[in-house]
Amino acid sequence: MDTVPRGLSELGADLGNMTVALPVLGCAMAYAVWRGRRAAALYAGLAMALVPLVVVPLKEWTARPGPLEPWAAGYYPSGHTATAMVAYFGAALLVSRRLLPVAAVLTAATGAGLVLRGFHWPLDVLAGLCLGLLILTLSSVGRRSSGNTCRSSG
Repeated sequence: MDTVPRGLSELGADLGNMTVALPVLGCAMAYAVWRGRRAAALYAGLAMALVPLVVVPLKEWTARPGPLEPWAAGYYPSGHTATAMVAYFGAALLVSRRLLPVAAVLTAATGAGLVLRGFHWPLDVLAGLCLGLLILTLSSVGRRSSGNTCRSSG
């Protein structure tokens, strides 16, 4: 018997799907462009583009089996977790820093749902969080440096 209702854990896991997370980031990017923050929107989009470019080779290299499918490989790191983190935190940073707790809840729900549904081991989710944080950090460095350049030349 599941300790968490199946529908709730599936909803959490689904938050990391590109079909859910990407439109959220896309709307935030459009809002940022509308507010004149084109560079920030570009960096957020590039950060999301980096997720599969980093995750897929790592999955192939590690070839880790899944918790419910020991014959299948490619579960480490969790791409859904990295996707959720980059999309939701990126969107929060573009729209309002007050949304950061919402981004944290959505990302945590994704990771918990993935583990509870048996799609990933907890370490897979932790690795996805670390990769998401790395990608977000690299993209925020780009945003800061472009912002500093504008201030110093203007």
